[in-house]
Amino acid sequence: MSEYWNHNTAFHPELVAAVPGPGARVLDIGCGDGLLLQRLSARAGSVVGIDPDEAAVVSARSRLAKTPGAEVLHGDFLRTEFGESPFDLITCVAALHHMPLAPALERMEELLTPGGKLHIVGLSENKTIADHLAAAAMSVPVMVVSRIRRQSAYPGMVIAEPKESIDEIRTTASAILPGHRLRRRFHFRYSLTWTKPLVSA
Repeated sequence: MSEYWNHNTAFHPELVAAVPGPGARVLDIGCGDGLLLQRLSARAGSVVGIDPDEAAVVSARSRLAKTPGAEVLHGDFLRTEFGESPFDLITCVAALHHMPLAPALERMEELLTPGGKLHIVGLSENKTIADHLAAAAMSVPVMVVSRIRRQSAYPGMVIAEPKESIDEIRTTASAILPGHRLRRRFHFRYSLTWTKPLVSA
């Protein structure tokens, strides 16, 4: 299956680089057609993707049909059981705003192994003056890059408008993922990274 570039795939290299080692178990939430999952599989021991969109899951399974250690699940992330083994890395690109914020973050925290890493690339709603100014400053550069890179996506990609501002996301994350790092990024995105603390001896 073909590769493509857009405001989400622009972050794939740093997500792939976050795979902690060749034996890592990785979960990609909202895996879509499986492009990120395919890239993660090149560095991980096993990868699991989940998406609620049946058509996307069919595409992802086709893309990963010959990839050892890859599994694609059709279902609701908040309700799906993933077995007893926790994950060393969880990625979530442009999917968190499709779910209730706090329950989704709590579930991600629960599924990570101690010392495991969470990497979220998300969208936020512009609610404050700072939000609107940041978006305005980004508009022309993003448009130029998008045209140069010929932005595209897989057919039928499900989209939704974000409901929380970046400040609201930061406040919620602070209560659930203390010590996380959240920052505005190019392409009208933010990134949230967090390492689950090791269990005390």
